Amino acid sequence: MSADVLTEIAAAVRRERAPEGVATRIVAIDGLGGAGKSTLASSLTQHLGGAPVIHTDDFASWDEPLDWWPRLVAEALEPLARGEPARFRRTDWTGRGRELWVEVDPAGVVVLEGVGASRAALRPYLTYAIWVETPRDVRLRRGLERDGDGARPRWERWMEEEDEYVARERPDEHAHRVLPGDR
Repeated sequence: MSADVLTEIAAAVRRERAPEGVATRIVAIDGLGGAGKSTLASSLTQHLGGAPVIHTDDFASWDEPLDWWPRLVAEALEPLARGEPARFRRTDWTGRGRELWVEVDPAGVVVLEGVGASRAALRPYLTYAIWVETPRDVRLRRGLERDGDGARPRWERWMEEEDEYVARERPDEHAHRVLPGDR
């Protein structure tokens, strides 16, 4: 993503007010697996003065790719809305049973990055939402490069659940900005 686009988005976020009753401006970066959300979040946080990032992958799992959101609300968004630190256990994707505690202090802006970050249940907490649109074949290739070809069945099942999420929630229609993730 170009520095100009990131500067423009950061300026737009700074102009927005958090929703009524929410102490922290939360920026959602949503998109499907392998879309480029994490890369965008990493770059955008620098333009937002080092804003902390909460990853939906810290709540999701292979068995629960999209229905983790009540825990995110209770452990992260509600405390941040009150101006308190978010404190949650991060999913152990290695399978070694070593979930780690994460604490995110309230800041002027916090980035919420990951699949489902702008779902309807989270929108009351969101100041700004970005949808990252990337072709399915690019996303699958990226996922398999990261997780190995043995993860193909999991990725295919995950992508089916994501398709249902998009059909049900239409997050791109609720985004302030839609960005391509394949450039």
